[in-house]
Amino acid sequence: MLSHLSMESNSISLFPWQEKAVGRLRSGNILCGGVGSGKTFTSLVFFKRNFADRNLIVITTAKKRDTGDWQRDTSKLGIRNVQVDSWNNLKKYSDISGAFFIFDEQRVVGYGSWAKNFIKISKSNKWILLSATPGDTWLNYIPVFIANGWYKNKTAFMERHVEYDRFAKFPKVKKFHNTGVLKSYRDRILVPMPHQKKTYRMRIREKTGYSKELYAILNKRMNPYSNEPIENPSEFTQTARRIVSTSQDRIDTFRSLVMKINRVIVFYNYNYELDVILNVLANSGKPYSQWNGTSHEEIPESNSWVYVVQYTAGAEAWECTYANSMIFYSPNYSYKIVEQAEGRIDRMNNRFLLLFYYYLYSDAPIDKAVLESLDSKKKFNESAWAKEVGPYS
Repeated sequence: MLSHLSMESNSISLFPWQEKAVGRLRSGNILCGGVGSGKTFTSLVFFKRNFADRNLIVITTAKKRDTGDWQRDTSKLGIRNVQVDSWNNLKKYSDISGAFFIFDEQRVVGYGSWAKNFIKISKSNKWILLSATPGDTWLNYIPVFIANGWYKNKTAFMERHVEYDRFAKFPKVKKFHNTGVLKSYRDRILVPMPHQKKTYRMRIREKTGYSKELYAILNKRMNPYSNEPIENPSEFTQTARRIVSTSQDRIDTFRSLVMKINRVIVFYNYNYELDVILNVLANSGKPYSQWNGTSHEEIPESNSWVYVVQYTAGAEAWECTYANSMIFYSPNYSYKIVEQAEGRIDRMNNRFLLLFYYYLYSDAPIDKAVLESLDSKKKFNESAWAKEVGPYS
């Protein structure tokens, strides 16, 4: 998209906050900007001005790779030697050297396969990461700190900075040491890109009822769907979510919203929610399509439509600039994913100023607990919650 910059006589004119970010960026940095802030173009301009003699490799989400967003943007900027692939294929680039990597919607937290391959790539190439939500804890920064050469490996980081809780039944961080050093490293790699937003997000919570009878059966450690005892905390939590998400009142509320909103994107978590949603839409007469792990359909080409998206498959790396409404059929556990999902319509080139986000929820303990976690920007821990409120020790 060129709506956030102008192209005159082969020159590139960025917004002031983007230009400032380009001036501050260095290989090994994280470009940190909110969803819709223009991180893609900013990163490409940085590459073109500083590393245009290298091949460009972009690692992004499968959806953004398949929709060709990066390919279109690089073409507009006259960047030719570019390869775009998904995080799932990161390993096949681990032996490349002398290139420039842009890691989009960064996934290098923890110390799994992606992080290890990223560290290997960083030793022989120039690179930057793009993120709207950088690490919540110091542990999230370990791969990037290693890639910048400040620690030899994870063990070196843990020995210097982490004190474990000796009384916990599993490895649990009690305290971080030498945090002044960590803050210094973080400040050296983070390049913030705050931008002047023209949109305003209206978050509307639609309260729906739920079956207290089914919930009472659940609290007796029985699964009302299988009529068998609940075996573990995870099953307890998942069953509670199913009870509230499939209540008739939630279905009716969803149907009412779908019928009154002209164009709307619907986010959901579970397959049984998708079944409910598709049943409502099949009887609504409105065109609809979906994006999830098995269906990769585009938004319908009509004046009125519903686009049904599964959080994990489609919360990131695409945009819709001709709608201003979303329905969250159920809340997700991660505030980061919810923020990313909201950002699909909160774009710099969206013609709408007011954006509407409808959250369906109930007074059930499970819904309250999930929303409290989102409000405090913490990831909901279903096992810990089930052990706290359920029949578990």
